[in-house]
Amino acid sequence: MKRKTLSAPLAGVTLKQLRTLAAVIREGSNAAAATSLNVTPPAIALQLKAIEEAAGVPLIERGGGRLAPTVAGEELLACIARVENTLADCAEIMRTLRDGEGGRVSVGVVSTAKYFAPRAFAAFSRQHPAIEMDLFVGNRAEIVDELKRFGRDVVIMGRPPDHLDLVTASIGPNPHIVIAAPSHPLVGKRGLNLAALANEKWLVRENGSGTRLLMERVFDANGFQPSIGMEIGSNETIKQAVMAGLGVAFISAHTVSLEFTARQLAALDVKSLPAMRNWFAVRMAEKRLLPAAELLWDYLTTRGRDFLPRLT
Repeated sequence: MKRKTLSAPLAGVTLKQLRTLAAVIREGSNAAAATSLNVTPPAIALQLKAIEEAAGVPLIERGGGRLAPTVAGEELLACIARVENTLADCAEIMRTLRDGEGGRVSVGVVSTAKYFAPRAFAAFSRQHPAIEMDLFVGNRAEIVDELKRFGRDVVIMGRPPDHLDLVTASIGPNPHIVIAAPSHPLVGKRGLNLAALANEKWLVRENGSGTRLLMERVFDANGFQPSIGMEIGSNETIKQAVMAGLGVAFISAHTVSLEFTARQLAALDVKSLPAMRNWFAVRMAEKRLLPAAELLWDYLTTRGRDFLPRLT
């Protein structure tokens, strides 16, 4: 008796089927996906059936009135994202080869870096006016997610995640300090211990942010337990709250250079500070950089330090 051979999972799957699956999960229903793709719902159902048969496992389940991916569906979604990014990269190469010097770079920046990164990008754009830039600013979790999805060519952040296969290059130092309102009684005091700030209300970034993680590491090393007065997801809001006298904050010195010059904020002279961390240019190791992105990478890693705020 002739033995039946089984085809490899996903053999013969088409890009159309992959995009159909992504649309159904994104939109939450066959009908909505059909509208999005400008096809009929039966056509959506047919494509889904074909791709699930090819996968050999369920890819979608219904929960809470919406269609959602199974574990296998999540894995396939990640593959779809990489396929789409590869196709976009290929299209960009073709455009660059066709048009000469030019192209597009997709950049991600953690919110704390927005105080210097735009100046670096502006200087780069003056040297390469034909290169378009797509800039995304987010918190640490959002930037890490952009990396994982291969959504950005290059990102700037303070602490690259250690669970991803990355290429990193230091841009320059990123000192962290404690700030207070200029009228705070400890402003001007020299050589303060963290213990002297035990009665202060601390205004802190959200859990998981790079600044919060560094603060906790520094405080733990000094055996200091701060009294958290407020958790705030924005450096700008933290600065305004400190100006208003609501408390003190641990923050990157690069975010407050203008407020220091205007005497709206002051740094406390704490013995164990500043805590030094670096700014990094980061990209996924598997991410193939196009010529425009290579130019930006080289610029950030050789000239990025020049745009860091000057502090005294």
